[in-house]
Amino acid sequence: MSLRRTVARAYWRLSRWTLVTERVSRDEPRILIGAPHTSNWDFVLMLAIGAEADLRFRWLGKHTLFKRPFGPLMRALGGIPVDRRDPAGLVDELTERIREGGAFHLVVTPEGTRSGDGWKSGFYRIARATDLPVTLGYVDRATMTTGLGPTIRLTGDIPADMDVVRAFYADKSGFVPARRTEPRLREEI
Repeated sequence: MSLRRTVARAYWRLSRWTLVTERVSRDEPRILIGAPHTSNWDFVLMLAIGAEADLRFRWLGKHTLFKRPFGPLMRALGGIPVDRRDPAGLVDELTERIREGGAFHLVVTPEGTRSGDGWKSGFYRIARATDLPVTLGYVDRATMTTGLGPTIRLTGDIPADMDVVRAFYADKSGFVPARRTEPRLREEI
């Protein structure tokens, strides 16, 4: 067992959070949704979920997280910087990376921590373009549980696909429940 997995299992034994997760294949790349994403503390939970499952993952984070002194650490933890002021081309770039054999799970938090106006559709477009499954990860402060939920295949019918996503997240409150955003893509509004 890897050191990373051993540390993660110790974390879950000591944490007041309970890991309630469905197992996913380590070898089949996928998009992992992190929601409700209401706090930067979700990051710690995400790292522990991924490490416990021994998943090789990459995650998207605002570019300011990658400045010194923490930049090298963030990249070592799998971070990919995103400049929110100029996100043009990000979906295409990630899609190309995955198609070229990027055998990793991509963690995406489509609502950000403070957006409040619906989810960004990048995860949806990447999943459709690469035919990757989407696993619904969650944080629920009401039950103090977190983990990975079901895996779905997106059909291209945005309202129907998002109805499945909304049904799963309907009772998930996030780390800071007051910041929770309804899972609705801007294309649906």
